[in-house]
Amino acid sequence: MRAVVQTVGRASVTVDGEVVGAIDDGLLVLLGVTHGDTVETARTMARKVHELRILDEERSAADTGAPILVVSQFTLYGDARKGRRPSWTAAAPAEVAEPLVTAVVEALRERGAKVETGRFRAHMLVESVNVGPRTLLLDL
Repeated sequence: MRAVVQTVGRASVTVDGEVVGAIDDGLLVLLGVTHGDTVETARTMARKVHELRILDEERSAADTGAPILVVSQFTLYGDARKGRRPSWTAAAPAEVAEPLVTAVVEALRERGAKVETGRFRAHMLVESVNVGPRTLLLDL
């Protein structure tokens, strides 16, 4: 499992002209799933994201109650080492990835996080205003 975590002043996801998820002053998490990931991987990722000390004064979303916007992003597993056309073979198929993205969201909520999401398998417009900017890659 792989995540790009960014501190944002605001972020939102729009699908077909409708805002389906939006936060202010929190974390935008672009989340990719690969073939070997499990529910345990999802729980570990949720813990890492929630406790990641990337906010002001080295605080985490767990410390501050900052909201988290989770957006599924299979392209995090794209591989363009052999030319200009990326291969997506390292990304888990949707049938595997969707329940694991949901497991991350549920694990975050179990930890008390306020979580918004994008919409799986939809063409999403993701907007964000980065703060810092602070961006970190988590790779499990």
